[in-house]
Amino acid sequence: MRIDKLMNKLCLVKTRTIAKKACDKNLVKINDKVAKTSTKVSAGDVIDYELYGYKNRLKITRVPKGNVSKEQAPEYYEVLERQKLEV
Repeated sequence: MRIDKLMNKLCLVKTRTIAKKACDKNLVKINDKVAKTSTKVSAGDVIDYELYGYKNRLKITRVPKGNVSKEQAPEYYEVLERQKLEV
């Protein structure tokens, strides 16, 4: 699944457009490599992104097949790190 779609399906961003803009601004990395919007994500990948005033590091445990409810979204990833960004 594409990174922009995944971030949106797992409720990590409010809209897919926000995920796309974050990728365009090099704020999203997959396995320590800058991710383009179309970069594919697999189970086991580590995603780093800086949005909403936080730096997040997640490990994808499985990739959803379709839509995911907000309550079920955390079942698809493991939070490795979350830091508040200094302004």
